[in-house]
Formats: sequence, structure tokens, C-alpha cells
Amino acid sequence: MATEATFTVPSDQFPLGTVFEQLPDVTVTLERIIPAQDVVVPYFWVRGRDVDDIEGAFGDHPGVADIRLVDSVADEYLLRVEWAVEYSGVLSALVETGVPLIKAVGTNEQWTFEVRGDDRNEIAEFQTQCRESDVPITVTKLQALTPIETGTEASLTETQQEALVLAYDRGYFESPREVTMEELGDELDITQQAVASRLRRGIKHILENTLSETGPPNR
Repeated sequence: MATEATFTVPSDQFPLGTVFEQLPDVTVTLERIIPAQDVVVPYFWVRGRDVDDIEGAFGDHPGVADIRLVDSVADEYLLRVEWAVEYSGVLSALVETGVPLIKAVGTNEQWTFEVRGDDRNEIAEFQTQCRESDVPITVTKLQALTPIETGTEASLTETQQEALVLAYDRGYFESPREVTMEELGDELDITQQAVASRLRRGIKHILENTLSETGPPNR
């Protein structure tokens, strides 16, 4: 089933994040992404502040080959960036896996990306590509395009959902298990006990919502 995922990365872990060093109060939004000969060439907007030299606001980054201003209206700037072909990161992982990027928004705190795969395996492959490129992504949401239990999703905290999604993707619920709770804790940067608590509470919420909606079993 087609699946959408939302994930975040620190602001400085995406090449365009260099703008926040000079303009911490702006928002950057990718407008278009066009794969062509293994190179992603997007247009993007910078919004939130009047800037004399918007091109110069971006610092040097190995992932960027060139940035050019296309148009501007008040405090909004449309720019085009050409990425360095050899740079490995979020966008190269998208190109290699063929996973479409729906939305990407950057602030001084973090970048938030929304992607879509034909199934969860494609999303898992994309995550693997990011890990191999040392991109510290954090999955915050994973759902089918037509979610069955919206109440269940709402009942989970962000940390519980993050732990459950990671455990599912890494094969923790497979038999035999493909990952240990200690390894999950290393990825989440929390203790093994904290992982166990998040999984236990998350599964409890899912069961509570599912059982409350289906009603008591027939006797």
C-alpha cells in the first residue's frame, strides 16, 4: 500500500541550511524537484525577511554547485539551485530510490520532509540510503495514504510513534528479530529501558483504540 512518511533532519544537515547562519528567521520551502541524469534541480522559496543580497546569504557547502535568484516579491525570493553531483545526502537518496518528495520546509531549527513510496519497503530503502550517507534523519510520521485508524495515530505521542516506526522498519517485530532493543536505543539516542517503555506504551494505546472501536468479543 502506498505510504507517506514525514522525517526531520537538523537544519545544518541539508545544504541550503547555510542560509540560517545569516538569516535565522527565514523559512525555506522547496518548490519543485526534477530528477534529470541523476541530478536533482529544484526551485525553492526563501520567505520572511527583506534581504539585499539573497544569493550571498547562502554559505559555501559541498552539496551546492550554484544558486541563482529567479524572482522576488516583497520579502519572498524564488531561487534555483544546482546540486553537486557527487554529494550524498537526502536528495541523492531520493534519486537513487525513486521515492518522490512531496514537501520540504526548512527553518533554523530543522528541515521537515514529506515523501511517498509505493509501499513501506520503498520508505525503508530510502532510510537505509540516508543512513549509509550519514544523514541523521528522524522519522516522525509513517502512514498509509488511506489510514484506517486516525484515532490510533492521534493517541500516540511523537516519541512513541518514532520508536514504533523505527522498530517496525528495522524488523524488531519479525521472527526472529532483525534488530535488538539496544540497537534501537543507539539510533534513537536513548536507553534500552526507554525504548522498551515507548514500545510498550505505544502498543498499549494501539490496542486500547482498536479494542474500544471493535467492542467486546462475542461470547
